[in-house]
Amino acid sequence: MRIAIVGTGYVGVVTGVCMAELGHDVHCVDVNESLMTRLQEGRIDFYETGLEALLKTNLNEKRLRFSTQTQDAVQQAEVIFLCVGAHFGASEQQDMRPLQNAMKAIAAAMAKSTGYKLIVEKSALPISTGEALRQMIQSELPADCACDFDIAAVPQFMREGDAINGFFKPDRVVIGAEAQRAKEVLVGIYSQLNAPILITDINSAELIKHATNAFLAMKISFINSMAAVCEKTGADVTLVAKGLGMDKRIMGDYLNAGIGYGGIFFPKDIQSLLNIADKYHLNLDLLKTTEVINRYQRIHFVERIERAIHGLSKKTIAVWGLAFRPDTDDMRDAPSVQIIRGLQNRGASIRAYDPIAMPKTHELLPDIQYCDNPYEAADGADVIAIATDWPEFAYVDFQRLKAQSACRTIVDGRNLYAPAKMQALGYHYVSIGRQPVGKAYAQAH
Repeated sequence: MRIAIVGTGYVGVVTGVCMAELGHDVHCVDVNESLMTRLQEGRIDFYETGLEALLKTNLNEKRLRFSTQTQDAVQQAEVIFLCVGAHFGASEQQDMRPLQNAMKAIAAAMAKSTGYKLIVEKSALPISTGEALRQMIQSELPADCACDFDIAAVPQFMREGDAINGFFKPDRVVIGAEAQRAKEVLVGIYSQLNAPILITDINSAELIKHATNAFLAMKISFINSMAAVCEKTGADVTLVAKGLGMDKRIMGDYLNAGIGYGGIFFPKDIQSLLNIADKYHLNLDLLKTTEVINRYQRIHFVERIERAIHGLSKKTIAVWGLAFRPDTDDMRDAPSVQIIRGLQNRGASIRAYDPIAMPKTHELLPDIQYCDNPYEAADGADVIAIATDWPEFAYVDFQRLKAQSACRTIVDGRNLYAPAKMQALGYHYVSIGRQPVGKAYAQAH
């Protein structure tokens, strides 16, 4: 099938590459000419496991191309995936202008086309966007236009760092469509994935996307609330989470206590729902509290570091991990940024290491020292603070670490290690929702 991808940010590139891998003829377009040149050359501006290899393969196989020629892509396409999102401004209202500009370009191309086009929302957009898109197109098309079209929504549930696997092995595919023809086209595309398909109206499909991320965010904030209880009562949050997860009604995913979630997707979907609540005078304070708890976890982590080493003034902190999650270099709303700035504001200096994200972090935090590996970062540090659960940190060589660094205090924001093991290794170990171990903490309190 001939597919156009309009918008080549994270969602657009992943969708385009994966659709090409399924065997479709894919033309990705964007107004950014230099970005299109880099992608056509097989270069991606962000890190996503396995994506660059698939990109190059499908470019070589001529199933995939990138250009600024929206008219050419739309005129030839049978299905147009709209991967232009709405961005939040300072007022917390979504800026729809990029989407409106994209729709005008699509309509201009459709005006010179014949036959049938299916326009599919892929990026997360506010509820009722589907009808707004229909009206945008109809207002732009001439009365004698020979091109027929439908609007549909297939929300993406990509998890950064695991987007390729998530595309080809999804838990479910949600198709929001009103027209039977649109439903048949999309079922034909997504039946290749052998995943359960749920067909809904467009509004429900849009809401499913927002509700999914908001619910996952609530699970994270809930377990972090339980972690605070555990720290005061002597309970172990990892055991509490395990007990919760064994209940089939709850399950264990997203019950890892720590410094909270980052990235743009959870906060954006929560804000979308809060905007809906304001519009219709609904009470969704549960979501407001979810965000408050999440933000507090970053402050709590700074305070835990400060207590562990008796103050931060003139102290050196080794920060392991910068990206908001492993297997990505995405620094958008990464907890590490707020944590590092909080440490600096209290007088600390920072030595940092991340396997992938340091080049992008340098743009945000140019005044910290970047190191080649976690051992170098720990050399000369008063404390090691773990902000991202990269596998490299989970399997660190402690003998090498002890030989290279005199630091014996670790404050773990991702609960990577067993406290008993760390105590046996001679470390003062502080984690989230569990009791600290080691003499240093006992002396401090």
